[in-house]
Amino acid sequence: MPASMETTVTQQLQFSPWIHSKSIAAKPKGSLHFSRKLAEQHILQVPFSFDLRVSRHSSHRRTVALKISCSYKNSSVLESGNQCASVDESLAIQRKSREIESYLNGRCIYLVGMMGSGKTTVGKVLSNALGYSFSDSDSLVEQDIGISVAEIFKVYGEDFFRERETEALRKLSLMHQFVISTGGGAVTRTINWKYMHKGISVWLDVPLEALVKRISAVGTNSRPLLHHDSTDAYSKTLVRLSSLLEERGEAYANAEVKVSCEKIAAKLGTKDVSNVTPMAIAIEIMGTRTNRDLFEERRWLLFILMATKNDSFRYI
Repeated sequence: MPASMETTVTQQLQFSPWIHSKSIAAKPKGSLHFSRKLAEQHILQVPFSFDLRVSRHSSHRRTVALKISCSYKNSSVLESGNQCASVDESLAIQRKSREIESYLNGRCIYLVGMMGSGKTTVGKVLSNALGYSFSDSDSLVEQDIGISVAEIFKVYGEDFFRERETEALRKLSLMHQFVISTGGGAVTRTINWKYMHKGISVWLDVPLEALVKRISAVGTNSRPLLHHDSTDAYSKTLVRLSSLLEERGEAYANAEVKVSCEKIAAKLGTKDVSNVTPMAIAIEIMGTRTNRDLFEERRWLLFILMATKNDSFRYI
């Protein structure tokens, strides 16, 4: 998966009098600078290139139309996505990351969810925004054993892989300032939750049909629990994913934060979750309170109500 993506923003800007077209044409690339006030607020500066079209209205006046193509690095698209992040999203994710910095206090974020839900892609976007490191538990197991996850399943079996996965999560639980993409089945072992609850766990909930489309499009060779030789890849993948989701649904619900791609799509005015960018998901993650937070709020609310009712301030 590429570690960067290009975001294209097309605008028409009119620059009137006294702009000399030759002097601009000689510098086809540059940086789009904001005002000093915005710069002091750490607002994004976006590299860009542009094409010039010069129309002459008179011998002394020229209008220059610029088509701007912005490029924002260190971001990426979902495996099946076809949308790029907007400049607005880039600004929003920077603002959100500043807002939650003290709240996170260096705690790790564990992304859980079905295979194909975009954990790795979203994790890289999120880690970049927070200034965290990124790690993938599957990749750690592969590095440890020296072969791919699919080969590990084939040679040693799933139980062997799960043991190594748990060891990888144990080591990661000792770290700080990491965004961690976990394997789709990591949630099935209770001990894994013991390690993940040392940080903040986030469930990326993607509709089943969208998962099937993504995985079918790229193939199942790297998915040991899905790989098959059938020519009807879509139907086989649908049946198997349905079964896995039924088995793991309650386990995913143990996550402290649930981020529904369907709900994000609805906010954006679309029913197609493929229109939801990784950056939009990362923004939603940073703006969602954890179940732990909600519990504490309700606990204190109950405390206040009881204290008011009984005219007592006993801690409950």
